[in-house]
Amino acid sequence: MKKRLILFGLILSACVIALAGCADKNTVIDDSVEIANHNWTYINRAKFTVKIDDEKVPYNLYMNLRVTSDYKYSNIFVLISQSGPGIKNASQRYEMRLADKEGKWLGKGSGNLYSYQEPFLVNHVFPAKGTYTFLIEQNMRDNPLREVSDVGLRAEKAGK
Repeated sequence: MKKRLILFGLILSACVIALAGCADKNTVIDDSVEIANHNWTYINRAKFTVKIDDEKVPYNLYMNLRVTSDYKYSNIFVLISQSGPGIKNASQRYEMRLADKEGKWLGKGSGNLYSYQEPFLVNHVFPAKGTYTFLIEQNMRDNPLREVSDVGLRAEKAGK
């Protein structure tokens, strides 16, 4: 019995080490916020914090989005605001294409959900070390914007 317990412990330890080795060391954040009832309102801004330890390294930042197949537009406009050391509430409007001219979804589908990941800052160098805050808000005419499942942010060190 004791040998089996030791063997089990060794196997479990090996699995934990193997899984830890699979983690992407260049990823700073990859997080999403669920949109309540799939109705994204103007005031429901997704907030993400990114801790930058090396201001000399360029980063790629992506917006993650999931919509249902009932989403009625072929695109989405969002405002992405950034604040932190050396940056005072910089805001930019972005468009993400979700479907082609024929109405075919461009994202990866699973059931009735379609996932997207689009870069919005490429090889971006932060002005200083510290914690940066990103706010993502929908910027469409509909309020609420229906059939948006979740929105997220991914930041990773570029070029590695």
